[in-house]
Amino acid sequence: MQYRRFGRTELQMPVFSCGGMRYQYKWKDVPPHDIPKKNQQNLDATIRRAFELGINHFETARGYGTSEMQLGRILPQLPREQIIVQTKVSPKPDAKEFRRNFNKSFKFLQLEYVDLLGLHGINNDELLQYSLQPGGCLDVAKQLKKEGKVRFIGFSTHGSTETIIKAIESDCFDYVNLHWYYIYQVNWAAIEAANRHDMGVFIISPSDKGGHLYQPTRQLLELCDPLSPMVFNDLFCLSHPQVHTLSLGASRPSDFDEHLKVLPLIDRATEVLPPILEELEQAAIARLGEEWYYTWHEGLPPHEATPGGINIPIILWLRNLTLAYDMVDYARSRYSLLGNGSHWFPGNKADKLRQVQLAFDFKRSLANSPHAEKIPSLLAEADRLLGGKEVQRLSQS
Repeated sequence: MQYRRFGRTELQMPVFSCGGMRYQYKWKDVPPHDIPKKNQQNLDATIRRAFELGINHFETARGYGTSEMQLGRILPQLPREQIIVQTKVSPKPDAKEFRRNFNKSFKFLQLEYVDLLGLHGINNDELLQYSLQPGGCLDVAKQLKKEGKVRFIGFSTHGSTETIIKAIESDCFDYVNLHWYYIYQVNWAAIEAANRHDMGVFIISPSDKGGHLYQPTRQLLELCDPLSPMVFNDLFCLSHPQVHTLSLGASRPSDFDEHLKVLPLIDRATEVLPPILEELEQAAIARLGEEWYYTWHEGLPPHEATPGGINIPIILWLRNLTLAYDMVDYARSRYSLLGNGSHWFPGNKADKLRQVQLAFDFKRSLANSPHAEKIPSLLAEADRLLGGKEVQRLSQS
């Protein structure tokens, strides 16, 4: 395993972390005796396999159902000084509720302390306020640190780059968990900000949210050859020293195997990556057109500033992936969350675009886009390609 300094925490973080949201039994708390023996055995085997590989960072959250409870049966069996444990607790308007939820996490994990406590889901300015206000959740986290129950404090986010940078520039956090991978590079400015503040940088779900790379499309397989899309994406992320660790949401011990292939390639990234990057770019340009490829994102309003709350940047991004790389299943799964993803995946689909256009001067919100005239028709096309049954986030199911 390779390790990187995790910002000012000075922890030596493995470049892969063992994320804890896919091997648990349920997304809700259940009585301990309800957890099937086979499920617990699989989780134990996954943790032991990770530890054997040198993946000694284990990451979970209060919102991951039985994950903490089940980890509490195995983590205390490992050498405490050799593992790094992170849990996450969502900020609340009432900081006492945040404290109560942490206490549940702490009891389930059965450890004397957690190395990393993340404020889970600072996804908008309101949640950032809950965190930073006097007497708020950050103050509780600092008190937990004084009590010796927490070593370092960070935050996780699915929010806009602007919100992430606000949280980073508060200089209140030691690390950040955020989304950034080949198909979604929007948050690079936030990563640069985190590096300026000497924060650890943890990438959330690069293989699943990064494109369903456990089941890649034929197009991606061909374009990423001789690497698998998963190995390519890992290498792309880790070729940037500003990135410290990638979360692997393992559901069984064998889920680490493909990722391990990237380790001998990291020092050769400047040799291995450019031909694949060129193939991916040229394929996208051929399908989308050169002007659109380079400028589609310019001047797009956030969903809050769009009539009907239509999330134009996300919808056009998903359309691009569908056309460029045949990522239909991935794009549909993400598109279907719009309108049902709360602040974790905000904004609405384009299914009511016609009504919105009739009720509002829709093009006014696109005044800064060089593609204002054609975007409404592209949104309608995206809805025809991707529309369908709404789904819930895993934690809501």
